[in-house]
Amino acid sequence: MRTLAAIETALERFAPHADARAGADALLRLAEEVLEHWVAARGDAPTADTREGFRLLALHRQGARGLPSFNACRETCREIAYHYNLLVGDYERDPARTQHMMAMLVTHLYLFVSGKMQVEGLGEFCCASRPLRVE
Repeated sequence: MRTLAAIETALERFAPHADARAGADALLRLAEEVLEHWVAARGDAPTADTREGFRLLALHRQGARGLPSFNACRETCREIAYHYNLLVGDYERDPARTQHMMAMLVTHLYLFVSGKMQVEGLGEFCCASRPLRVE
């Protein structure tokens, strides 16, 4: 699992892939890693299970357990899954545009989770007292 800073950098540098599936896979993995950080920071081991065919949705469900405010990002996770399906199912006439939209959704998830980690005082690790972003 990459650090949150490495995930942020990967999102900032993301450029649509010529192979739409490769781009979709890369973005889905980044989204999963964001939620892995959230789950791990709360003291749990990130699940390998899936919900509706997506590990991302199972990780969200795990991360929201006992914390209803975390459900605010549920639709973002579902939108990421939707865009993934568009790209791997070859339904999209403009895969670069769809990858760009998916990247924006993953960035939104990253910002939500990293912000929530700061508010909850979880930091990069559950015992961290330093902020996520050191300027």
